[in-house]
Amino acid sequence: MYRLGHLVNGEWIAHSHLPVFDVGERVTAGAPGGDPVVFERLVECSEPPYYLLYVLHTPRGEALPGRYQSPALSLALVKEFLTRFAPFLSADARFDLWAHSPGGKATVVWDRHNQVFGYGPLDRYSSTLRSMGFSPGRPDVPAPHEHHYREEFDALAKEVLTAFDWLHSPLRPEDEQ
Repeated sequence: MYRLGHLVNGEWIAHSHLPVFDVGERVTAGAPGGDPVVFERLVECSEPPYYLLYVLHTPRGEALPGRYQSPALSLALVKEFLTRFAPFLSADARFDLWAHSPGGKATVVWDRHNQVFGYGPLDRYSSTLRSMGFSPGRPDVPAPHEHHYREEFDALAKEVLTAFDWLHSPLRPEDEQ
């Protein structure tokens, strides 16, 4: 199962980014195979507390579309969330996930295209990615591509919204597909 597919010889297949990253005003990396560890390791580059923002842009009946912000979280709680929901996070594209560290002035975004963006400590992000085997390069989203919204994850998607006392706000224009 996968979040992002691309067309190869008339067939839709999983797209997996190569382990590459690019540095400009932000770090841009691919998450090979939709692995949440890439997001987790970049979050670790900054200091707690963290605020998760679950941007539900394509609901399948589990809740209203919108931005769901968590209360302040420890690194342990962020890791527990990522571990608990890893199968859903890796294989369903109905959301984007953000982590913000106000003290570290850092934000990490994992989007529906399995790209991870790091704003803030660019040197730490780059060093962490290198330690994970990433090399310089540009992660590109294939065209054409498709997003997967999986019925088998509908129950887990509902559980995500009970993991914390999320604060809901409407989607912003840039959140919508």
